[in-house]
Amino acid sequence: MLDLKFITENADLVKKAMSTRSGSYDVDKVLALNARRKEIISKVEAMKAERNRVSDEIARMRREKKNADEAIAAMKKDNEEIKKLDEELGVIEADLKLAVMSIPNIPHESVPLGADDTFNKEIRKVGEPTKFDFEPLPHWDIGSKHGILDPACAAKITGARFTVYRGLGARLERAVANFMLNVHTENGYTEIFPPFMVNRDSMYGTGQLPKFEEDAFAVKNTNYFLVPTAEVPVTNMHRGEVLDSKALPIYYCAYTACFRAEAGSAGRDTRGLIRQHQFNKVELVKFCKPENSYAELESLTSEAELILKKLGLPYRVVCLSSGDMGFSSAKTYDIEVWMPSYNRYVEISSCSNFEDYQARRMNIKYKENGKSALVHTLNGSGLAVGRTTAAILENFQNADGSVTIPAALVPYMGVEKIG
Repeated sequence: MLDLKFITENADLVKKAMSTRSGSYDVDKVLALNARRKEIISKVEAMKAERNRVSDEIARMRREKKNADEAIAAMKKDNEEIKKLDEELGVIEADLKLAVMSIPNIPHESVPLGADDTFNKEIRKVGEPTKFDFEPLPHWDIGSKHGILDPACAAKITGARFTVYRGLGARLERAVANFMLNVHTENGYTEIFPPFMVNRDSMYGTGQLPKFEEDAFAVKNTNYFLVPTAEVPVTNMHRGEVLDSKALPIYYCAYTACFRAEAGSAGRDTRGLIRQHQFNKVELVKFCKPENSYAELESLTSEAELILKKLGLPYRVVCLSSGDMGFSSAKTYDIEVWMPSYNRYVEISSCSNFEDYQARRMNIKYKENGKSALVHTLNGSGLAVGRTTAAILENFQNADGSVTIPAALVPYMGVEKIG
């Protein structure tokens, strides 16, 4: 979250930044609640000082055998008023915390300003879109043809937007995840295998709550949520900690299943593996000093790109506009893989710098030269496993209906072709 002091001292700047974001955000509510909070605190402090004075006066009157009933009645009345104000203060502070948490991060100065994805800026393209001398099939038809993807079976046992992987399909998904983890751990990331459920505090910490609760799968009658991304459990590993500056930067990679309700996305990408309620992903998470975070964003993006380069998949990198960025992000690069069935690039990773936005929510600091400060956090998909599987099936299909396995994956698959 943003610093309350920063919001109150730079209200016009924050309002201007919010006007470039998608949605509407009530900065004035934060200002009003904070003003009332200060007013109550000032009044209570004055009343408590007066109560102490009257208490001393009552003690003096009793020593002098004087009647203190009037002073006692007045102090009792003040106590009741103080109690009411303290109760109001508790409500105000809870509302203020929620109001501050409901304000997204301020876009970095290098982020293109715009209301939606039409203002995104292409940074680079790697490889050329795949061309065929035959009519290519979408990955869901390839999956059906070879009996490796079975959404109908998943619909029977669960519902829409789930898939059962069979045989070489299941092996391909597993191979892709293992390949990604091996590449990232070889590049200095520590592998984490976290819980697939997190508590409410963890969801608040990374910014999924309160704004995106409708997209989350809550576990009934518990304080738990199914993870929407490994970002949530992995970033929260250091919640409430003060890290040694010598330990920074810290790099983690983690494989998890991810669960998202995809509220409001009805009718979009309903076929295939692109938009599922449950999907697999390898996530990259970084903790670093503030002065290094934008260099770390560039390297994070390159490390996610490396997977696509090794697999030989064409892709591009775009810098998201202020209106298309995630809630907690200060700057985001999307990596988009070429999907022949869509005849366009499709997001396969988002790499973001949150600066100190998440760290302030989670109170993650580092200590250097006796002083402590908030760390900067970053994360990115390295990559979405199901979308990578879909991209492999589509981009490496052959005229005879078979799919060639990328050379980097053959040791993991044990076969060179599907079909």
